[in-house]
Amino acid sequence: MIDGSGILDADVTRARRVMAFAELGKPRVVLMVLVTTFVGFYLGSQGMPDYLRLLPTLIGTALAAAGTLALNQYIERDVDAKMHRTRQRPLPDGRLQPGEALAFGVAVTLAGLVYIALAVNALSAAVTAATTASYLFFYTPLKRRTPLCSIVGAVPGALPPLTGWTAARGAFGVEAWILFSILFLWQLPHSLAIARLYRDDYARAGIRLLPVVEPDGKSTGRQIVANCLALLVVGLLPTLVGLTGAVYFVAALILGGVFLAYGVAFALSRTVTAARQLMFVSLLYLPATLLLMALDKMPS
Repeated sequence: MIDGSGILDADVTRARRVMAFAELGKPRVVLMVLVTTFVGFYLGSQGMPDYLRLLPTLIGTALAAAGTLALNQYIERDVDAKMHRTRQRPLPDGRLQPGEALAFGVAVTLAGLVYIALAVNALSAAVTAATTASYLFFYTPLKRRTPLCSIVGAVPGALPPLTGWTAARGAFGVEAWILFSILFLWQLPHSLAIARLYRDDYARAGIRLLPVVEPDGKSTGRQIVANCLALLVVGLLPTLVGLTGAVYFVAALILGGVFLAYGVAFALSRTVTAARQLMFVSLLYLPATLLLMALDKMPS
């Protein structure tokens, strides 16, 4: 006699494990990576974009990003268990075992890298591999050692547009490095605002971000203002090199000015409220800037 309840329990358990593996890959972060990769591909395309090449680029990038994020959680499972905001992740709460996460992360990352190399080109695969390596082998261990980790961590976060650009064009260019610079500079005030919001949590876990090491917030404020100001300037370069038109230039000037204003407001008050507002503005700035770039792209 078949025990229907037993079959149902097995199905529920299987579904929960699938969801746990999906959570390990951080779908929302992967989505943001895909958006920046797509923008890089679109802006790097000469004439009409080759969407048949875009699809494998996005698939391979998604796999590599999900696998890398899973491996990061494997490496930092002890840290995640100490932090309120991360202790419900699949490894700290026991839904998955470390060995499972390691195997999943390695397999998915390698699948993504190999797929990009075979279906797109070797240069895009190399950029994606550099993203994985810099995130896992430089940024992740440095988080426990030095506040400079935020600068190092901005590198892998800024590389996906280069994956898209090289997938479309097969080579780097000045425009591609401008895209990299915009993503790089944006991440610093964004990540420092988050670090201020969760300063106590990070301190509990031994993560040496700048707001943890210097809790008075003065250095954090200076860094945020300096990078917002640099972003305001660099954000205008796409028009100056002929990648985008005047509409983008004006919009980038306004968006950059607003971002800088909130950065200055944080530097003056250094409160949790100001950090939350800055983080919110940063989350609006990036998609708005990327969308305007795409809409106001100059013909090539």
